[in-house]
This record gives sequence, structure tokens and C-alpha cells, in this order.
Amino acid sequence: MTATASVVQGQESAFPKAEYDARVVRARQGLVAAGLDAMIVTGPENIFYLTGQQTPGYYTFQALVLPVEGDPVFVIRQLEYFNFIANTFLADAAIYQDTDEPVRFLVGLIEAKGLKGKRVGIDKRGWFLPIATYEALAAALGTVHDAAGVVEKLRMVKSPLEVDKLVRAATYVDAGMKAGLATVKPGNTENDLVAAMMSAAIAAGSEYMGMEPLVSSGPRSGVPHGTWKRRVMQAGDPAFLEMAACHDRYHAALMRSAWIGTPPAEAVEMMKVCQEALAVALDAVRPGEACEVPHIACQKVIDAAGYTDAFRKRLGYSVGISFAPDWGEGGILSLNAGVKTELVPGMAFHLPPALRIYGRFTVGVSETIVVTETGCRVLGSVDRALLLVAA
Repeated sequence: MTATASVVQGQESAFPKAEYDARVVRARQGLVAAGLDAMIVTGPENIFYLTGQQTPGYYTFQALVLPVEGDPVFVIRQLEYFNFIANTFLADAAIYQDTDEPVRFLVGLIEAKGLKGKRVGIDKRGWFLPIATYEALAAALGTVHDAAGVVEKLRMVKSPLEVDKLVRAATYVDAGMKAGLATVKPGNTENDLVAAMMSAAIAAGSEYMGMEPLVSSGPRSGVPHGTWKRRVMQAGDPAFLEMAACHDRYHAALMRSAWIGTPPAEAVEMMKVCQEALAVALDAVRPGEACEVPHIACQKVIDAAGYTDAFRKRLGYSVGISFAPDWGEGGILSLNAGVKTELVPGMAFHLPPALRIYGRFTVGVSETIVVTETGCRVLGSVDRALLLVAA
């Protein structure tokens, strides 16, 4: 290992060098199969998967140039250089200054590597490829080919080391959820819930999460993806809590529900349906089955109970490496109707069946799971029952 200003190469890497080397080999095989000579990797999740590089500074331009032959090169802003040294085992970084135009800098590197005129692809599906950047690359290089899916296919199935990260993240989210549920009391605010959840998860070991907790109470809970807004909870209120926690960028998530006082019969019935739908879906997770099978099993329970209109979404989505704005990998793989991809041991998902009456309340329950050789492993340990709190 080398040292630069006391920063040792790979000192904060999430995995040993051999893990990344194996990933790069598989990614190159994917490039060959796609008929590409090189790939420009821009998504922070894909970059992390292949190199270990992680920084909240991904709002500035960064890219991994991965050729089929020759060493990969990381294009990075000067301020991030020592971060790059600490997190990766890569030998070659091309450093640009804030006075440089990053895309022009990248094009110059591609030309210097002899890749101009070759079949160069880019991961078009990420959050962080602005149209202007893509158009500038296309203008400078000619055709920029679609390499979307080359890295994402590899990320679908987690290695044992990756599963270990998810297991640890699940312990953090358990701690956060337990703390949040314990804070559902008359007189406490939604902010009190989230403060308890975040504090407990971080104290347990979590790093910054890819998305904020989804916490709401009372009628606010009947609006999907609501976040906390200082509302004071009172007798008769539902409380909806969903959050993720993170270990080395690997996220596990969890959803639970609570009620202060006696919930209406309709809410009790809807929660019962959510629990049955989740249990049936978990039983349907088997290697070799299509990803749509657990979703269809869940949907049948919901349809039979008459709540079809209250559940118009996929059952679940892949989880693993995430940076803001999301804690999931739903762009990679979903448990949804029409998804014929076969379940494979090592795939990981968050399954959050929830039912709501819009503007009144939401109830739901979830688990993060890993597909095993015989079924699935549930990573959480928090009781799934609707928590009833004294008014």
C-alpha cells in the first residue's frame, strides 16, 4: 500500500481489494458481451460497487473510465482526491481543478487512452447524468452507446460480504424503529419520533442514509411519502413509521404502524390484510421463481379483501448500495407484475405492503430479506403487530 500525506490507500475501503477486482472482471465480461470497448461509469452506486469510492460530494462530476483492456482511470475533482485514496485501491486518478470543465477534461482523457472512435458506453439509467453532460460527450465522441445494465446486473445478486453489510444495517434499523415506536405517545411530536429513530440508528452504527425517514401521524399519515412536520400527536391518532439504516452504503429498511387509543375496525382489518399479504409473499420467495410471483401472491390477498384500490404499487424492490435520493435499488429490480427475472440466492429486497385511506390514515408492515437456497432470510426482528398505545 502507498501513503499520500498520511492517507493510506484503501484505509477506509468497505471491502478487500480482491472483491473489487472480481467485480471489475465481471463488468469487463459484460462489456465484451455488449460489444463495447469501454464504459464511462457515472452513477455513484455503480462507482462504489466497482471501486469503493464514496463521498457526499458526488454532486460534482466524477466518472470511472473502465476499458475492456488496460487500467481503469477515475476522473475526480481535486477536493475529493484524498477521499479517493482512502476508499479505493485504484492506481490511477485523473484530477481536475475547479477551473476545468469536467466533461472536456474527460474527453481529453478518453482521447489520451486511445478510446476515441471506439465503442464507448455509458450507464444512462443513473440519477446523475445530466442531459447537457451526455450531449457534450456525444458531440465530442460521436455515438455514445448504452451501457445501462452492465453493472446493475452484477449488483442484483449480493456476495456473502455484501449480505453481511445488509445484516448489520438491519440491526441499526431495528434499533431506530424500536426507538420510534417507543416515542409514539400523546403530546409527542412527529419530530420527536424522527429524532429518536435517527439517534438510535446512528448510535447503533448507521452512517448517513440514502433517504430520510417517512414518518407522519393523524390524517397526515394518509398521504404517501409524508415526512415529519412538527405535528403533535393526540388520542385517536395513527402513526406511520418507515426508515432505512446504512452500513458501508448498504441499506436495510423497515415499516411499522402504531395507533394511540383504540383504532377503528377498518384500520384493524387493513392491518390484518397487510400482515397476511406480507406473510404470503415471504412464503412465495423461492429461488427459480419469477420476481412477479411474490407480488401476485400479495395482490391476491389484498384483492380478496376488497382493498385493490388502496394498493396500486409494486410489492417490493431490491436493496443494497444507495446514495441519496433513495434508500433502495428499485431501478434495478422490482417484485412486481410482469417482472420475469428469476429469484436467485443473494438477491435482497424490501417488501412494504401498505394500505391507506387517503387523507385519513395508512397502515403497513415490511421486512428486508435476502433470498436463500430454500426461501428467504428475514433480517429484521421488530414485532409486526400494530402497536397500540394508551391514549
